[in-house]
Amino acid sequence: MSEIRPWEPDPAAGEETPLTVPTARSGEETVEPLRLPPLLPRRQHPWLVVEVDGTPAGHGALVWALQEAARREATVVAVHVLDEPDGDPLTGSGRARVHVQLAAADRLEAHVLRAIAETGVHGRSRTAVLARPVFDALTAAAHGADLVVVGAGWKTLLRQAVPRPLTRRLARGA
Repeated sequence: MSEIRPWEPDPAAGEETPLTVPTARSGEETVEPLRLPPLLPRRQHPWLVVEVDGTPAGHGALVWALQEAARREATVVAVHVLDEPDGDPLTGSGRARVHVQLAAADRLEAHVLRAIAETGVHGRSRTAVLARPVFDALTAAAHGADLVVVGAGWKTLLRQAVPRPLTRRLARGA
């Protein structure tokens, strides 16, 4: 046995170990880039999603979320939800829909600026105008539904952690 590599047997007396010499490259080999996942912190900063509907309760929720974001180092996403128009979604002018969305975004920005002036917390907020089905999916996920997010080359399942039954917790702790 070798002292340096105890897992390898000793070469027999008089035998020399053959040296392996790498072959020269011809230049025709292709080197592909190694795709690494992005380096993320162990735990990402939390996100607080707040529906801002113009009511005093919505404003209060936004103020609380900004204060909580400062405490947790989180990002607040202030959301205004657009309801789908009645009738066939293919009829009507798409240009009118864009104007409604831009007006809603302007109102949302004004609400966020007012809440920032009230709390003094800035730099931790974003705004978004969402369609009702997207917001319903997010709120359903917050209430325990599974949410699967699918991208072009990936998919992720967000599932709530199910607590163990009380009897199993007591049995292990006893």
